[in-house]
Amino acid sequence: MTISATPDRAALDEACFLAGFDPAGAEPVRIAENEIWRLPGEVIVRIARAGQWKAAVREVLVARWLADNAVPAVRALPIEQPVEAAGRPVTFWVELPPHGVGTVRDVVTLLKQLHPLPVPDLPLDRLDPFVRIAERIEAATSLSEDDRRWLHDRHADLREQWEHRPQGLPDCVVHGDAWVGNIARTANGPILMDFERASIGPPEWDLVSTAVKLTTTGAVTAAAYAEFCEAYGTDVTQWAGYELLAGARELRMTTYAAQHAATRPEWQAEAQYRVDCLRGRAEPRPWHWKGIM
Repeated sequence: MTISATPDRAALDEACFLAGFDPAGAEPVRIAENEIWRLPGEVIVRIARAGQWKAAVREVLVARWLADNAVPAVRALPIEQPVEAAGRPVTFWVELPPHGVGTVRDVVTLLKQLHPLPVPDLPLDRLDPFVRIAERIEAATSLSEDDRRWLHDRHADLREQWEHRPQGLPDCVVHGDAWVGNIARTANGPILMDFERASIGPPEWDLVSTAVKLTTTGAVTAAAYAEFCEAYGTDVTQWAGYELLAGARELRMTTYAAQHAATRPEWQAEAQYRVDCLRGRAEPRPWHWKGIM
């Protein structure tokens, strides 16, 4: 269980009332930007940030589309949802069986099932690798003004490059945040989770999340990455647009840490280190960034 914010029990109670569930006995699973609660009866409640109604609708629709296509993924309960409680969108899910964190092999196994699917008639936006980056930089008040200005400039430069990115594989439905933390490994195999960033875009974006763990953070071994590439059928690090997408992913990872470091002093050193890496103040890649949250 992860608790890093104040639980919004009022939102949980209101959402359960609207959806017809009893919140008695609810247990917090993860309380952060989004809140995850467990209800008796194997029901999971996800309370998203205010202003994320569109993303919550998309998550439910994508989950149901994946179920229709037999892709192993978390299942949205068959009720009318999301509901709005305390100004926040709330969704309801089938609790997963006992599970652990996925593996690199699990990531590629599920992407191989997701990417070939025909693009559905769903309200999916075009991929934006830079969603919420500017807001995160503004919130990163533990950083110096000079560092924040540099991050804004880096953001603008990468966004400009994105508009003129090289041609790659055909666009498809992409998960948007395809890494081992969004895979649950169960006794019956891996299950895909978290469709907040599902969109239409280059499949390379889903592949970059694993590649940067080799080239940027050193969290994936060369052998494991070679297996990943063999299983998928391509090595995204050899694509002309790799440095652009890797740069975008590094910026997301850095600003995520910096945003939360503003209210969590224990993460300030890690956030600053990531900025120092991007600005050339640290050792050469691969760096060894530590996980937060």
